Amino acid sequence: MTKKKVSNDDLIANIIKGIEDVKGNDIDILDLREIDNTVSDYFIICNGNSNTQVNAIVNSIQKVVSKELKDKPWHVEGSENAEWVLMDYVNVVVHVFQKHIREYYNIEGLWGDANIISLENKN
Repeated sequence: MTKKKVSNDDLIANIIKGIEDVKGNDIDILDLREIDNTVSDYFIICNGNSNTQVNAIVNSIQKVVSKELKDKPWHVEGSENAEWVLMDYVNVVVHVFQKHIREYYNIEGLWGDANIISLENKN
């Protein structure tokens, strides 16, 4: 049985829902498709206020994506200390930060050529 291909749009919508369900903040979507030699098509970046909230965001994303799309990340890294957790869905990579770690690494600045869509906080 072959796995059904999940569209990037569906995956992104469900990742955003997972973030918003547990009040993740400052959601940015970086469209990397026009940049040469990128590792994925999109980065989704958000932050939580504590390691507990970062883990809650990660768990919520996995739960929503699994329930709605029957998909799971290829790889998850950083859950142990929950300051920066990377979730690799191959075409979409999710970065969940604690706020001070996000500011320090400034992923948006490193990928300044990307088209960045910032979502309003719903909290």
